[in-house]
Amino acid sequence: MKTLADGKKRITATTTKPANEGAPTAIELNAGINISCNVLDSDFNWTNTDSATFDEKPACATGQVLALGASNYDLALTYIREYLEAGGPDVAGEDKGYQAVKTKGSVVWIYVRETDKESDEAWAAGDEIYLGGRVQSDSPARVNNDGNIKRRIKFLPQRLFENIAAA
Repeated sequence: MKTLADGKKRITATTTKPANEGAPTAIELNAGINISCNVLDSDFNWTNTDSATFDEKPACATGQVLALGASNYDLALTYIREYLEAGGPDVAGEDKGYQAVKTKGSVVWIYVRETDKESDEAWAAGDEIYLGGRVQSDSPARVNNDGNIKRRIKFLPQRLFENIAAA
Protein backbone atom coordinates (compact mmCIF):
# COMPACT_ATOMS: atom_id res chain seq x y z
CA MET A 1 0.00 0.00 0.00
CA LYS A 2 1.23 3.51 -0.79
CA THR A 3 1.50 6.10 1.95
CA LEU A 4 1.83 9.87 1.85
CA ALA A 5 5.22 11.20 2.92
CA ASP A 6 3.70 14.00 5.01
CA GLY A 7 4.76 13.73 8.64
CA LYS A 8 6.67 10.48 8.11
CA LYS A 9 10.28 11.62 8.65
CA ARG A 10 11.89 10.99 12.01
CA ILE A 11 15.20 12.85 12.16
CA THR A 12 17.44 12.11 15.12
CA ALA A 13 20.73 13.77 15.99
CA THR A 14 23.08 12.55 18.66
CA THR A 15 26.33 13.99 19.94
CA THR A 16 27.33 10.58 21.27
CA LYS A 17 28.81 8.08 18.81
CA PRO A 18 26.67 4.94 18.56
CA ALA A 19 28.51 1.73 19.44
CA ASN A 20 28.00 0.69 15.80
CA GLU A 21 27.57 3.69 13.48
CA GLY A 22 26.16 1.42 10.78
CA ALA A 23 23.53 -0.12 13.05
CA PRO A 24 22.60 2.23 15.91
CA THR A 25 20.26 0.71 18.45
CA ALA A 26 16.73 1.96 19.01
CA ILE A 27 17.82 2.83 22.56
CA GLU A 28 20.69 5.01 21.25
CA LEU A 29 18.41 6.69 18.71
CA ASN A 30 15.63 7.35 21.23
CA ALA A 31 18.21 8.87 23.60
CA GLY A 32 19.22 11.30 20.84
CA ILE A 33 17.61 14.61 19.94
CA ASN A 34 14.44 14.30 17.86
CA ILE A 35 14.77 17.29 15.49
CA SER A 36 11.87 16.31 13.21
CA CYS A 37 9.73 19.27 14.31
CA ASN A 38 12.67 21.69 14.35
CA VAL A 39 13.76 21.52 10.71
CA LEU A 40 11.88 22.67 7.62
CA ASP A 41 10.50 20.00 5.34
CA SER A 42 10.32 22.34 2.33
CA ASP A 43 14.09 22.40 1.77
CA PHE A 44 15.08 19.22 3.61
CA ASN A 45 18.14 17.76 1.87
CA TRP A 46 19.38 14.44 3.21
CA THR A 47 20.14 12.24 0.26
CA ASN A 48 22.79 10.51 -1.76
CA THR A 49 23.61 12.03 -5.15
CA ASP A 50 25.48 10.74 -8.19
CA SER A 51 28.58 8.81 -7.24
CA ALA A 52 31.96 9.89 -8.48
CA THR A 53 33.05 8.02 -11.59
CA PHE A 54 36.33 7.34 -13.32
CA ASP A 55 37.45 5.89 -16.64
CA GLU A 56 38.06 2.17 -16.40
CA LYS A 57 38.08 1.23 -20.04
CA PRO A 58 39.98 -1.90 -21.00
CA ALA A 59 41.95 -1.61 -24.21
CA CYS A 60 39.62 -4.08 -25.95
CA ALA A 61 36.40 -2.18 -25.14
CA THR A 62 34.59 0.18 -27.49
CA GLY A 63 32.76 3.24 -26.28
CA GLN A 64 32.99 4.75 -22.85
CA VAL A 65 33.39 2.49 -19.82
CA LEU A 66 33.06 4.08 -16.40
CA ALA A 67 33.44 2.66 -12.91
CA LEU A 68 31.75 3.86 -9.77
CA GLY A 69 33.85 5.76 -7.28
CA ALA A 70 33.06 7.31 -3.92
CA SER A 71 29.48 8.07 -2.91
CA ASN A 72 28.40 11.71 -2.77
CA TYR A 73 25.71 13.31 -0.64
CA ASP A 74 23.59 16.47 -0.45
CA LEU A 75 23.14 17.19 3.25
CA ALA A 76 21.56 20.39 4.56
CA LEU A 77 18.90 21.24 7.12
CA THR A 78 17.14 24.50 7.92
CA TYR A 79 16.56 24.81 11.66
CA ILE A 80 13.63 26.78 13.05
CA ARG A 81 15.10 28.54 16.07
CA GLU A 82 13.30 28.24 19.41
CA TYR A 83 13.42 30.83 22.20
CA LEU A 84 12.27 30.99 25.81
CA GLU A 85 9.37 33.26 26.75
CA ALA A 86 11.72 34.93 29.25
CA GLY A 87 14.21 35.54 26.43
CA GLY A 88 17.23 33.77 24.99
CA PRO A 89 17.52 30.50 23.08
CA ASP A 90 15.92 27.37 24.53
CA VAL A 91 19.27 25.58 24.71
CA ALA A 92 18.03 22.66 26.84
CA GLY A 93 14.70 22.25 25.04
CA GLU A 94 13.40 22.82 21.54
CA ASP A 95 16.58 24.58 20.30
CA LYS A 96 18.86 21.77 21.53
CA GLY A 97 19.31 20.27 18.05
CA TYR A 98 20.48 23.57 16.60
CA GLN A 99 22.76 24.17 19.58
CA ALA A 100 24.51 20.83 18.87
CA VAL A 101 25.50 21.91 15.33
CA LYS A 102 25.68 25.70 15.35
CA THR A 103 29.47 25.81 15.67
CA LYS A 104 31.35 25.19 12.42
CA GLY A 105 33.08 21.82 12.62
CA SER A 106 30.67 20.21 15.11
CA VAL A 107 30.55 16.44 14.69
CA VAL A 108 27.20 14.71 15.21
CA TRP A 109 25.45 11.56 14.08
CA ILE A 110 22.16 12.09 12.23
CA TYR A 111 19.82 9.27 11.20
CA VAL A 112 16.62 9.61 9.16
CA ARG A 113 13.68 7.24 9.03
CA GLU A 114 11.02 7.78 6.34
CA THR A 115 8.52 4.95 6.40
CA ASP A 116 4.82 4.39 7.07
CA LYS A 117 5.40 5.28 10.74
CA GLU A 118 4.53 8.76 12.00
CA SER A 119 7.48 11.02 12.80
CA ASP A 120 6.53 11.15 16.49
CA GLU A 121 6.69 7.35 16.87
CA ALA A 122 9.76 6.23 18.80
CA TRP A 123 12.49 4.24 17.12
CA ALA A 124 12.15 0.46 17.30
CA ALA A 125 14.53 -2.35 16.39
CA GLY A 126 14.26 -3.06 12.69
CA ASP A 127 13.20 0.46 11.68
CA GLU A 128 14.57 1.42 8.28
CA ILE A 129 17.13 4.20 8.20
CA TYR A 130 17.47 5.40 4.64
CA LEU A 131 20.57 7.47 5.35
CA GLY A 132 22.51 8.17 8.51
CA GLY A 133 25.85 8.42 10.18
CA ARG A 134 28.58 10.85 11.19
CA VAL A 135 28.55 14.36 9.73
CA GLN A 136 30.33 17.65 10.36
CA SER A 137 28.49 20.97 10.35
CA ASP A 138 29.43 24.02 8.35
CA SER A 139 28.68 27.55 9.57
CA PRO A 140 24.97 28.36 9.88
CA ALA A 141 23.66 30.61 7.11
CA ARG A 142 20.94 33.17 7.60
CA VAL A 143 18.10 32.39 5.21
CA ASN A 144 14.94 34.22 4.27
CA ASN A 145 13.42 34.94 7.64
CA ASP A 146 9.86 35.48 6.47
CA GLY A 147 8.02 33.85 9.32
CA ASN A 148 10.19 32.33 12.01
CA ILE A 149 13.90 32.91 12.61
CA LYS A 150 15.79 30.18 10.79
CA ARG A 151 19.36 29.06 10.06
CA ARG A 152 20.45 26.67 7.31
CA ILE A 153 23.36 24.34 7.95
CA LYS A 154 25.19 22.30 5.34
CA PHE A 155 26.73 19.07 6.59
CA LEU A 156 29.86 17.37 5.31
CA PRO A 157 29.72 13.57 5.23
CA GLN A 158 32.29 11.86 7.43
CA ARG A 159 30.92 8.30 7.45
CA LEU A 160 27.44 7.61 6.13
CA PHE A 161 25.41 4.45 5.74
CA GLU A 162 22.60 3.91 3.25
CA ASN A 163 19.58 1.65 3.73
CA ILE A 164 20.39 0.27 7.16
CA ALA A 165 18.18 -0.66 10.11
CA ALA A 166 18.06 0.22 13.78
CA ALA A 167 19.34 -2.63 15.91
